[in-house]
Amino acid sequence: MASFEPCRTKMEKEGIAPSAISAFESTFKSLVSGNTGIIPESTISPVPELVHTDSISTAPNSALLAETVVLKLNGGLGTGMGLDKAKSLLEVKNGDTFLDLTAKQVMCMREEFGENVKFMLMNSFSTSDDTLEFFQTKYPSLAAEEGLEMLQNKVPKLDATTYAPATCESDSSNEWCPPGHGDLYAALIGSGRLDGLLASGYKYMFVSNSDNLGATLDLKILTHFATIDASFMMECCERTENDKKGGHLAIRDSDKHLILRESAMCADEDEAAFQDITKHRFFNTNNLWIRLDKLKEIVDKFGGFIPLPMILNSKTVDPKDDKSQKVVQLETAMGAAIECFDGASAVIVPRTRFAPVKKCNDLLLLRSDAYVITEDFRPVLNPACGGAAPVVALDSKKYKMVGQLEEATKDGVPSLVDCKRLTIKGVVRMGRSTRFVGDVSITNKSDEAKFISGKIENATLDVSEEVGLGALKPTVVATAPIAGQKPGTSGLRKKTKEFMSENYLNNFVQAVLDAVVAGGTNLSEGTLVVGGDGRYYNDKAIQTIIKMGVANGVKRFWIGENGLLSTPAVSAMIRERGPVWQKAFGAFILTASHNPGGPEEDFGIKYNTQNGGPAPEYLMEATYANTTSIKNYKICSDFPEIDIATPGCTSVAAEDGSSSVVVEVIPSTESHVALLKSIFDFGAIKSLLDREDFSMIYDSMHGVNGPFSKAVFVDELGQPESVLMNHIPKDDFNGGHADPNLTYAKELVAIMGLDKKGNKIDVSGSVPSFGAAADGDGDRNMILGSQFFVTPSDSLAVLVANANCIPFFSTQGGLKAVARSMPTSGAVDLVAKDLNLDFFETPTGWKFFGNLMDSKCIFKGKDYTPFICGEESFGTGSDHVREKDGIWAVLAWLNVLAAQNPDSSKALVTVEDIVRKHWATYGRNYYCRWDFEGMDAVGANAMMDKMRASTAANTGRTVGSYTIATADDFKYVDPVDGSVAQKQGIRFLMSDGSRIIFRLSGTAGSGATVRMYIEQYETEKLDLAVADALKELTTIALSLCDIKTFCGTETPTVIT
Repeated sequence: MASFEPCRTKMEKEGIAPSAISAFESTFKSLVSGNTGIIPESTISPVPELVHTDSISTAPNSALLAETVVLKLNGGLGTGMGLDKAKSLLEVKNGDTFLDLTAKQVMCMREEFGENVKFMLMNSFSTSDDTLEFFQTKYPSLAAEEGLEMLQNKVPKLDATTYAPATCESDSSNEWCPPGHGDLYAALIGSGRLDGLLASGYKYMFVSNSDNLGATLDLKILTHFATIDASFMMECCERTENDKKGGHLAIRDSDKHLILRESAMCADEDEAAFQDITKHRFFNTNNLWIRLDKLKEIVDKFGGFIPLPMILNSKTVDPKDDKSQKVVQLETAMGAAIECFDGASAVIVPRTRFAPVKKCNDLLLLRSDAYVITEDFRPVLNPACGGAAPVVALDSKKYKMVGQLEEATKDGVPSLVDCKRLTIKGVVRMGRSTRFVGDVSITNKSDEAKFISGKIENATLDVSEEVGLGALKPTVVATAPIAGQKPGTSGLRKKTKEFMSENYLNNFVQAVLDAVVAGGTNLSEGTLVVGGDGRYYNDKAIQTIIKMGVANGVKRFWIGENGLLSTPAVSAMIRERGPVWQKAFGAFILTASHNPGGPEEDFGIKYNTQNGGPAPEYLMEATYANTTSIKNYKICSDFPEIDIATPGCTSVAAEDGSSSVVVEVIPSTESHVALLKSIFDFGAIKSLLDREDFSMIYDSMHGVNGPFSKAVFVDELGQPESVLMNHIPKDDFNGGHADPNLTYAKELVAIMGLDKKGNKIDVSGSVPSFGAAADGDGDRNMILGSQFFVTPSDSLAVLVANANCIPFFSTQGGLKAVARSMPTSGAVDLVAKDLNLDFFETPTGWKFFGNLMDSKCIFKGKDYTPFICGEESFGTGSDHVREKDGIWAVLAWLNVLAAQNPDSSKALVTVEDIVRKHWATYGRNYYCRWDFEGMDAVGANAMMDKMRASTAANTGRTVGSYTIATADDFKYVDPVDGSVAQKQGIRFLMSDGSRIIFRLSGTAGSGATVRMYIEQYETEKLDLAVADALKELTTIALSLCDIKTFCGTETPTVIT
């Protein structure tokens, strides 16, 4: 006989409660003893007439509510319906999930009874996180209640032959399974909840499944349960033909106890009797009433558990792999405990108390107009149905999974209120206009889903030969996961050729769309924006995304003219472009930002959400998870290629008239330029630009900002095109590196009279008063004066100090808050303190700034807007969009210059004048960044790990003339949503305020980029060369990281 000891050892190691181990041991012994769990028909008798709750005349006693707890079983994932999250998070009706309606029922019940009736959930290890996050987000008052959650236990799966604990090398979580809802009793005992509830004066518990929304606390039934002094009471319904395959209530002949016989407990020869609904008339609704004190007595009697009948299920250890180890899963049913309670009872309840969703048939019925939601949030049969629910029989092979049903009803749920029976064989599509009346049967033998529209009354239809979607017909293409598709803070960036390889782009796009849908977005509502920085493969990728978007249900697209949209322009378009019914729900941005472009260089893709900002962490995690398990993607291969060079609309209709798709190619600059005009004083800026003693040059570096710079400076501000430089976008950025810094914008830097270190050089002729550069996707900026380089950190500080001369800020009562990334110098900190502004130091990544901007409108927190933020990596912006905005920063500087130069008859106040005045006021933060690009990732990570491990040892250490006050790894707790970002950079904070910081960048297309930041604060020596001011700190930094040993060099690729 197989030993239980290996199971005991495994469960104890996992920390499973002794009560659960004892309960599982009892079930295990039943298995190895040869007990099949079968209950022969010859050993039972039918249950005689039961009391119907409609006949109960006892007056309800509200005093019992103070002694009652309501518990919902919420441990199911709904894997049988294709779900991989808590089944209760499935949308039921009008946007509400099972948990929404449950929460609303609880709150309504408390209001109705005037009693704060205790509410609990029994979650499983698979549903706990999703469920608690749901309550914390939508019903925080319930989430905050003590004892809301009780966790279901887990038990080992057993080898089908040896009964030893099963193993799964690919995923150890597959070695465990839930023990069925019979675990309720072991969980109550093992968690201490049973004793706690009894000690708090609770006597009665009402238990039901989370997918049965008809099961609410009924005071009349509670009063009946208390009045008859039953120890246990089961709510039953009378069986119908639809219920004959389910379990039933019976009386065990040997002791006259009520028992529950499930289908798995019935012998083949007893099947006819089992399904005889005239003999075995009652089935268990799984709505149970339990006397907690009696439960405690039974538990004590059996030594800490309740011995429940065994239910055996044959499975494979990996549910997704039919060839994996064959196992048995042992379960118990909580209703089976009825045989353990002396004095147990049962009552008949109306069908309104039993409305579970076990199959897609049930879900379609519940979502349709055949059911309505009452004022107390219960789904009940629509009175117009005449008391009988329609019988729905969907093709069990085609509609087993929820996703299949939702695909069939993505245009709306059909009307079933006048339907008696609906039978569907094959795949169809239905919508809000579809109305079934009487007895309807539909067959489709073709592979393409056919659209059923209008009123179908008492008809048998074969739609196999009907026309279909035509160009809108999606094709499902088999694929397999491709390694390395984990998006970073700026999306997914790889070599262009990798993106061009078979299924690479398709897999990632499908993974994103699936994650977006799972997050609650309806792709058929609103608009999907698509555009990019114009790099190589941009045009072809856009066509692929359009075709895949159509296949996944997108009905409207906005495409930038020639496929060009800067990253901030996309954010502006999402936030500003209307009308409301066309508002964008998200965007694909095709960019690798400042990385080189071309067939041998980099390509990238990122997704922005409906607030205009980058996808949040949870969405990117879901996307990555999807890339690791993807099996197919959807694409409309016959959808026509769109001419993205010509603004205008293309409408493509389905052949069957069921749907149409509109692709609108729009002027790339339209939304963004309109927004910028509302932010800045264009009149004042034009007056500045028109001065004879002022000149400027703007370098777009052959990136996407070329058309935007022309629209702003030439079309709006009336300047000659000669102020623009490299403003024609090219798919390889003309062979350059479109990164606006002193190294890569060398042509502009030379024109401005500087070398690549920012030092003045000898020049012949005049130097422009103002120079600026943009990167490939237009979100970064570099600001230069005549022979003067403004560091990004100083630029941020100056703009904050002078923000209120910009209309966007002054008309809203002035700037309220400012934020910088952790590696950015502390120059802006001094300004924020002086101006009494809210200040934040965040990890690198614009999403952290976005949270602060959305603190009030999305998170219902403090309003930090108007808001300015920036990063040392040449990124600056405000809350006008949710991305950094290169041309915004340029206009902001010009607006500041215009405000400093109101009188053209006076000498020009220059960029250098403004910065030097700022230093005189606040002091100077000497600062530089060294980039080591293309480093070996293994060596770079080993270097970071060594510094991370040595933080404690380095704290307090003297290095040269400095003392390390603190060495740490930067951690950020988001003040808005509470999320925690760890390992954000190694910091060496010196006692005099100087800093040395090391980070690994996540934006490189290949290899690793090590970034070293050096900062020294001075209040007196304001005119030193940066290299001289930072010489000793730089030497110390190279020693602390030992990059020569780990990466083989001490020579940076770029110094900024």
